[in-house]
Amino acid sequence: MAAFLESINLRGCARWMRIQAKEEEEHAMKLFEHIIERQGKVVLETIDAPTAKWKTPKDIFENAYNHERKVTESINKIVELAESEKDYATTNFLQWFVNEQVEEEASANEILQKLQLIGSETSALFVLDAELGKRGSAS
Repeated sequence: MAAFLESINLRGCARWMRIQAKEEEEHAMKLFEHIIERQGKVVLETIDAPTAKWKTPKDIFENAYNHERKVTESINKIVELAESEKDYATTNFLQWFVNEQVEEEASANEILQKLQLIGSETSALFVLDAELGKRGSAS
């Protein structure tokens, strides 16, 4: 997504996406470390290559928002499993992700809503691009 946004000179949006990707990597490593700490076995599987081209920035952020909703659903299923297994340590650990997903969905949705309001108004898109370019780094 960042690469596509760079290719259409929306560098602020691209910066937002790069920072978001870094943050998501950090979240994955939290899960990785928890599994290791609990003497579990981490098995990484193949994932499909992401889409490389979109029609509009709105399509990109709509995709990002929908992906966050899918992640929330997955986390909720893992919480349900941990609860059913009476794995209280994992249930407690996962609460951070439950709370984080509220923030993740809200952030992506806020940008999507702004893009819907902007429509084809190019000057407003550039203002949003500048706003998103001010996002601080992940950590």
